[in-house]
Amino acid sequence: MGAYYDEIEIEDMTWDAEKRVYHYPCPCGDRFEISRKQLADYEDIAICPSCSLVIRVVYDPLDYEDYDEEEEEEDVSGEEEDEEESDSSSGDEQFEEALENLHIADEPDRAIPVSA
Repeated sequence: MGAYYDEIEIEDMTWDAEKRVYHYPCPCGDRFEISRKQLADYEDIAICPSCSLVIRVVYDPLDYEDYDEEEEEEDVSGEEEDEEESDSSSGDEQFEEALENLHIADEPDRAIPVSA
């Protein structure tokens, strides 16, 4: 395809978690859209569903190389939030345990003789 309306960097696009697409405003009033799956499949064309305009998305394909649809579905379902909460509580427990095991010696530092 040779005629793009514009070239837009992925960082300038907005992630829509509900629709699970990146989007960017189109002059017609709608939005250009492209999914993570499309990016993982090396597709770099975002289309506007309301008009004939297309944009080329500039991105690093390696960022989407390990894309997994199942992983994304878990993110949407909220399971990730539950995992984060349990991770943070176990992190607190680990911190408290480390504090309990911390021992600070009351003895002053001793000079160690070194032979010349």
